[in-house]
Amino acid sequence: MGIHMERQKETEKEKEETEKETEIEIEREIEIEREIEREIEREIERETEREIEREIEKGEKETETETEKEEKETERETEKEKEKEEKETEKEREEKETEIQYTEIEIEIERETEREKEIEKEIEKEKEKEKEKEKEEKETERDIERETEKETEREKEEKETEKETEKEI
Repeated sequence: MGIHMERQKETEKEKEETEKETEIEIEREIEIEREIEREIEREIERETEREIEREIEKGEKETETETEKEEKETERETEKEKEKEEKETEKEREEKETEIQYTEIEIEIERETEREKEIEKEIEKEKEKEKEKEKEEKETERDIERETEKETEREKEEKETEKETEKEI
């Protein structure tokens, strides 16, 4: 029974450690999501600043030539596209990292489940051994009882023989 309790405690410790690791991973994921949200907020602020700049430039553009206007607009659009592509690339990278982390967590959970199954098998084996031991002990007790009964019967016979011998004498 002591081995069973120790193994059970070890299993519980391993479960707790796995749960703690899972919580840490979840906290990391939450932090990544928060960072993405902060990046989105920064982008909104940048876009707002750009809008303000555009409004300012609009007033200035009235004095610029049409060619300069087109060049600047093309430049802005190119810059926007670059930023958009960078954001998408970063988001994809973060999603891949998150997916990898989830996969690692799932693998660890599967390993833990296998370990638990192995421990349960060991516990079952120990229980079977204990049952076998108890069975052997009971059989031994029965043998001892039979021997005791035989001994008692022999003693009775000896006493009867002695009594008969005394009677004859």
